[in-house]
Amino acid sequence: MKKILTIAGSDSSGGAGIQADIKTFSAHEVFGMSIITAVTAQNTEGVFAVQDIRPDIIQKQIEVIFDDIPVDGVKIAMVSKTETIKIIADTLSKYSVKNLVLDPVMISKSGYHLLEPEAKEALIDHLLPMARVVTPNLPEAEVITGLKVSTIEDMKKAAKVIFDMGPKYVLVKGGHLEGEAVDILYDGSTYTYYSSPRINTINTHGTGCTLSSAIAANLGKDLNITEAIDEAKGYITKAIQESFSIGKGVGPVHHFYKWY
Repeated sequence: MKKILTIAGSDSSGGAGIQADIKTFSAHEVFGMSIITAVTAQNTEGVFAVQDIRPDIIQKQIEVIFDDIPVDGVKIAMVSKTETIKIIADTLSKYSVKNLVLDPVMISKSGYHLLEPEAKEALIDHLLPMARVVTPNLPEAEVITGLKVSTIEDMKKAAKVIFDMGPKYVLVKGGHLEGEAVDILYDGSTYTYYSSPRINTINTHGTGCTLSSAIAANLGKDLNITEAIDEAKGYITKAIQESFSIGKGVGPVHHFYKWY
């Protein structure tokens, strides 16, 4: 069985973060492992508090995994502090890391800043060059590039700028576009488009976490990049279609729609 590691924050409501990642890994029939970078107090209505894990504890979590278990893929998401980013990059650099998917989580749907503004440069300098693929949405692409990103052409320009920062592939996600949701993959020379119909639901908590985890799982299972993203897009589209309400606000996608 392939073994995939997520390095991210915990979501107490279970819809995003570490919890969504592990559910996604299980749905893709890979063994999920986790490095917790932060504990959040959140529910369907928003994020209300964050406690970051000490850098030395993050480092030790990574070391004990890689010293013992072969890791077929890594997904990195919520890394809110410069110190956290640097310790993750420094520790991972000691190992042969395959199939690293970076989801540059910056702001929650409710508007809570999950990446400290001063940590943006650390993420760009230390983690982007390590990534096989980075998966920013439109607001994240704007923060990374400093460009306005609201159209397909804007997305293509942003993808080029981010590619020049070091990742092998850039997937700019178009969930914030008007109309059809179009994601654009850029490999340094070619654009590949992934389109899906807009689904009329408010229950989209954890969509970005789930998509990036699905990509990591698929890459870990030795799919090529376009196959991995195509399969992940199909999975998240169906998971959104089958999403459901669990509280007063934005509900989760259905990670296990194939089974129940």
